[in-house]
Amino acid sequence: MNVSSANVTMVIEYRDSFSKAVAKNVIVVVLGISINYINAALIQTFRKHQIFYMNPRYILFVHLVINDMIQVTLTVLLFIISYTLYKIHVSVCCSIILIALFTTENTPLNLACMAVECYVAICIPLRHSQICTVKRVLLLIGLIWATTVLSILPDLFVTLATEPLEYFSSYVFCLRETAFPNPHITKKRDITYVVYLVIVWFVIFYTYFKIVFTAKTASGDAKKARNTILLHGFQVLLCMTAYTVPFVLKAVKQWFPKNYSDVLFASYITVQVLPRSISPIIYGIRDKTYRKYLKRHMFCKVRSHQF
Repeated sequence: MNVSSANVTMVIEYRDSFSKAVAKNVIVVVLGISINYINAALIQTFRKHQIFYMNPRYILFVHLVINDMIQVTLTVLLFIISYTLYKIHVSVCCSIILIALFTTENTPLNLACMAVECYVAICIPLRHSQICTVKRVLLLIGLIWATTVLSILPDLFVTLATEPLEYFSSYVFCLRETAFPNPHITKKRDITYVVYLVIVWFVIFYTYFKIVFTAKTASGDAKKARNTILLHGFQVLLCMTAYTVPFVLKAVKQWFPKNYSDVLFASYITVQVLPRSISPIIYGIRDKTYRKYLKRHMFCKVRSHQF
């Protein structure tokens, strides 16, 4: 959940060899294109079939996928910049980091909402259509964005108020800490993230155990809902690793300075790429309805290319 960090880009104090740098960038670009290609297919499938955009569950899902696409694109861009341009203008860096932060903080909140929707579908099935309406889900997505914007925009305002004018015409290595360097912002961020994670984990655990104990029959839907919430919990867990990354990297930098860039690369893949590859698995592969229409869409696309 923390885009700050060396998990968004890599602070290359110990430069890689040319061949290693090329290999890492190729891996990151290939992974980014692969994830975004699959996500684009999911969005296209959603857009073409009314059964999805009239269903609150899939609306929340496609919102998550769009967030993932933006996040992956920006982190890959920053990764490449860290090896090519190294430093960019402060205004450009701030804009990229702000958008990346919006989409990153949206993710756990969106996962919590999806867990609640699963809970309502299994534990209160007769009221599901009344509680989970398209209008309410759209309002909920608006609330998610309002929450993240109100959480992050103060970083920009504090920076504008406290930094000298020369700072905004300078070039920096693009991280959250360099874009918004005021130490009070870091303290505010830590408190905000702790509050977010406590709320999200409470929702995840509550909905999971309510489904376990409420759905006494071992129905397929109940099992599937439990497994889905577990996968959501795993996504949140991967997001949480961002909190430990700065401490781990600090220790690694002291103990194994020559391997520092490799550890940064591994942390980037683990914290930024892996969580974004789970969403297509949950609904693109596990969900029967989505899988059916996705296959139909992909096969039609292949046939059109052949002719």
